[in-house]
Amino acid sequence: MGVVTRGPRVTHEVRNQVPPLAGHDVAADPALLEAVDREGAGWAVTGLHELGLLAGRAETAEQARLANEHPPVLRTHDRYGNRIDEVEFHPAWHALMGTAAGHGLHAAPWADPRAGAHVARAAKFYVWSQAEAGHGCPISMTYAAVPALRHAPDLAARFEPLLTACAYDPGLRPPEGKRGLLAGMAMTEKQGGSDVRANTTQAEPVPGAGAGAHLLTGHKWFCSAPMSDLFLTLAQAPGGLTCFLLPRVLPGGERNGMRLQRLKDKLGNRSNASAEVEFDGALAYQVGEPGRGVATIIAMVSATRLDCVLGSAAGIRAATVTAVHHASHRQSFGKELAAWPLMANVLADLTLESQAATVLAFRLAGAADRAARGDAAESALLRLALPAAKYWVCKRFPAHAAEALECLGGNGYVEESGMPRIYREAPLNSIWEGSGNVTSLDVLRALARTEGAAEALMTELGAAAGADAALDAAVAALKAQVAGLEAAPGLEAQHEARRLAGRVAVALAAVQLVRHAPAAVADGYCASRLGPHAPGGPAAPFGTLPAGLDVAAIIDRARAEPAGGA
Repeated sequence: MGVVTRGPRVTHEVRNQVPPLAGHDVAADPALLEAVDREGAGWAVTGLHELGLLAGRAETAEQARLANEHPPVLRTHDRYGNRIDEVEFHPAWHALMGTAAGHGLHAAPWADPRAGAHVARAAKFYVWSQAEAGHGCPISMTYAAVPALRHAPDLAARFEPLLTACAYDPGLRPPEGKRGLLAGMAMTEKQGGSDVRANTTQAEPVPGAGAGAHLLTGHKWFCSAPMSDLFLTLAQAPGGLTCFLLPRVLPGGERNGMRLQRLKDKLGNRSNASAEVEFDGALAYQVGEPGRGVATIIAMVSATRLDCVLGSAAGIRAATVTAVHHASHRQSFGKELAAWPLMANVLADLTLESQAATVLAFRLAGAADRAARGDAAESALLRLALPAAKYWVCKRFPAHAAEALECLGGNGYVEESGMPRIYREAPLNSIWEGSGNVTSLDVLRALARTEGAAEALMTELGAAAGADAALDAAVAALKAQVAGLEAAPGLEAQHEARRLAGRVAVALAAVQLVRHAPAAVADGYCASRLGPHAPGGPAAPFGTLPAGLDVAAIIDRARAEPAGGA
């Protein structure tokens, strides 16, 4: 009897699968484009679409996957036993960084005199962050370093041109010999956390080593972007807690005394590196006045908080687009998921949150741009509204990501869908540069100490007066709450700080939507987030929109269209 041979059997037909979310322009986002034009950066739209097409490519998605599946590795010593303290990255990371720096997502707007330069940079950061969020950390750190560095004009003249250069030049070499620089930060210590005044790192003046030269000895529990060229850090100098700039490599090529102890094994993306470091007589230069370290880094904190809001808004947008894309192609019980009323309710609710986060983020980006050019009223508004938005938008991201992931069902838990990476990233921005308690208390501080902040807030809230009854009622209640703070004891005001911050952020977003968004979006947001009759209030579970809204028109704002409109 002959041997019967058989080929592999076809066990089933693969069908009802969602096509890859690729080949689209990530910048083709109506809320984004309208806000960019409104906030004075319409001149940047062509470049924004170029970056959006790159962000939507399948090749870029593969770079993002590889950068996270091959995380950075710490190399403390070379083959001969010499201490090198280098962080090794996968080539995909370098490709992502090269695109980001090449398009000016880092510190480039500080060297651009055009009105709207910071808005244009914010838009690019928002678009490219949707491709991969982890490499946004060194990009954001570099952006935020410049305003702090300007407290030391000699250092700024030396390093700012390289920080703002649109060139990515990795590797540890003397800064002046590189085409472009990156900046990191090392502020917090084991015993202090957010209480940086508890820092114990010591700074000893070094006569004859240059203006403001000190030797730093101590530790930092969190060092962001340890592969960077320069670091802003805090240490206890003879005059008190002071800010310093620390180069990784000294002019002669020798490594500075900054030792990388280990990379953090942390929640979130896997592509980026954070480290614990020790300063062993590390040479650093004073930035700002002695004993005024916290005041020196305030501008840095503001810049990174804005990027927290932008990054969370970007993640919310990416999760929404993914959920809508999946539900528009996957069939269940005979028709597309998006066609079922309850799923449409969820998708529309997710889209409303995305639209609100985007318009609020870019209103603040516009305020930051104008504040950088000397607008006092916009500066006052930013001082109050930014911590409120940082608190609210970053808090909403994890809940939003969980709901968007659920729209994909079990497929959403599979790494290849991209949703687990968004979900792991979601809590980060709520902690970075001030957790929920820190930022909500900062809203109280701004109201109490920043001249013109309350007035600027009320002026902004009044811009849509009479357009929506629920918004008018919410603004009136918020005004009464702010007025009542003057009579409230300090601890009582603290107790209500989170509620206040959330109300400020939601009302500001609602004002922007009522003024500028399509009626379906503005009506849906106000009806579901404002007033005593909103179903559960602004933090209700997603998918609880009231009846009578144009959910189809809302969902259309979150559809990824093929590039070229094909």
